[in-house]
Amino acid sequence: MLGRLYIENIAVIERAEIDFCRGFNVLTGETGAGKSILIDSIMAVLGERTSRDLIRTGESSAYVSAEFRDIGQAALRQLAALGIEPENDTVLLVRELKADGRGTCRINGRPVNVSALKSAGQLLINIHGQHDNQALLDPQRHLGYLDSMLADEQARPLYNAAYADFVRVQRELNAATSDENEKQHRIEVLNQNISFIEAAAPQPGELEALQQQRDMYLNFERIRDMLSLSYALMAGEDDTPGTVSALQQTADAIGSVSDCLEDGNALLERVRNAAYEMEDIAEELRSRLDGLEYDPQALERLESRIALLKKIIKRYGGEAEALAFRDKAVAELQNITLGDERRTEIKKRLAVCRQKAVEAGARLSRARREEAVRFSESICEQLRFLDMPSVRFEVSIQEKTLGADGGEIVEFLISTNPGETPKPIQKIASGGELSRIMLAIKNVLADKDDIDSLIFDEIDTGVSGRAAHKIGIKLREVSRSRQIICITHLAQIAANADAHMLIKKTVSDDRTFTSVTRLDYDQRVHELAVINGGDRITDTMLATAEELLLAAGIKREQDAEA
Repeated sequence: MLGRLYIENIAVIERAEIDFCRGFNVLTGETGAGKSILIDSIMAVLGERTSRDLIRTGESSAYVSAEFRDIGQAALRQLAALGIEPENDTVLLVRELKADGRGTCRINGRPVNVSALKSAGQLLINIHGQHDNQALLDPQRHLGYLDSMLADEQARPLYNAAYADFVRVQRELNAATSDENEKQHRIEVLNQNISFIEAAAPQPGELEALQQQRDMYLNFERIRDMLSLSYALMAGEDDTPGTVSALQQTADAIGSVSDCLEDGNALLERVRNAAYEMEDIAEELRSRLDGLEYDPQALERLESRIALLKKIIKRYGGEAEALAFRDKAVAELQNITLGDERRTEIKKRLAVCRQKAVEAGARLSRARREEAVRFSESICEQLRFLDMPSVRFEVSIQEKTLGADGGEIVEFLISTNPGETPKPIQKIASGGELSRIMLAIKNVLADKDDIDSLIFDEIDTGVSGRAAHKIGIKLREVSRSRQIICITHLAQIAANADAHMLIKKTVSDDRTFTSVTRLDYDQRVHELAVINGGDRITDTMLATAEELLLAAGIKREQDAEA
């Protein structure tokens, strides 16, 4: 349940801390006192979209926290699946809004994004407002209400999966039977690319190697001259000793006195090694000189090959990428070539998927028609209690072609007077009747969800007198199994609450402030009298207000204990 709500700098609320009880909580106050701001604050901490305008004028930030206690096992399991571990069965949701558009969200002190905050909030509390009444006027929403009550809980998920498979295979078949001209054009393109790549036969790293070879041809004379010079310096000429000869003579000289020198043998070894190395280098230089050949036709072939490889790299991204493209093109061409066989195979799979969707649709249809009877009876029972004794509520189900939502069109019909044929709700129901129908639906649906806390925001719109009294009793009855928080303008509803909070607006130094105060017994009597009769309170009005509390079973000592 929602145990404590803390609000700071939200619109006209500078600071407010509200402790809610487990049962039936009501909030009342004059129009404009800030009741809607309270709902906006709760919506914000539940991760709903907010506006910077929500921040109190003159402040740079706003803060809302909601502490949920004694969380049910079902919600605990779902929270754990989101990676949220309650502390002592308590979850603290926090959201801070910044005037610059930034903000932070936390769950039990851990930073999270708004999406995670919303996912957690949806498991902890449901808010039902006047917009829910308007949802009843949209027949497209009626199917969702009915499906949420199905006794066969697997019927809709199984149909969704079967229909999704059918749609996926249907799209596959459509793609396989695309326009013949487009297919022929694609075959030509694929063949051209395959032929081009296979004729070129590029090899990974080939361009770099060819460019190095070309550079050698382009610098042939300079390379030959430098190799010749290097060989001459190493090997020597007729009248000039080279480096190799000089090192050999050096070795002979050091060898003659190595016994007389400190570490002479080591020095001699180093010189001899250098002489051997120079001799090897000289031999390699001679070999390279002998192997140098200049072929103008080879250079022309290199230039042509390099140009081709550059074209391939520009088109496909690289030699290896070109080969990969060739392999994919060959595979695609085979698929197209085998198109007739593939289409036949897809059609067989499509027939199987269609049959499974039809069977799943039939199961879903049976579940809906069975639930429609139970749902109608339950709603009528609720409405009779809510002072609509002659009401007839029916669920109209008409067949249609199988679609994403099944094979039925569902619409709620109602007759509020004896002898009248049930008609669509939007054509019959008044505002007050819509409120009671929605409350009846919420009560029936309540047994199907695991949400511990429900907020009703002025669901009593258009209701008064005896009907309001019945709504108050019904809300109190529902609050015995889950927490109810209700914003109301009606004394008959407020009198049934276990806890009554007053939202009050004051003005100080040209600034508006809103406070939320939990009322004791005498204050409740006074507030109920104000709701019924305005500011001029008489003893009779106070007595009437106290009678409302006594009729609801609220006594002075009980209210003090609560």
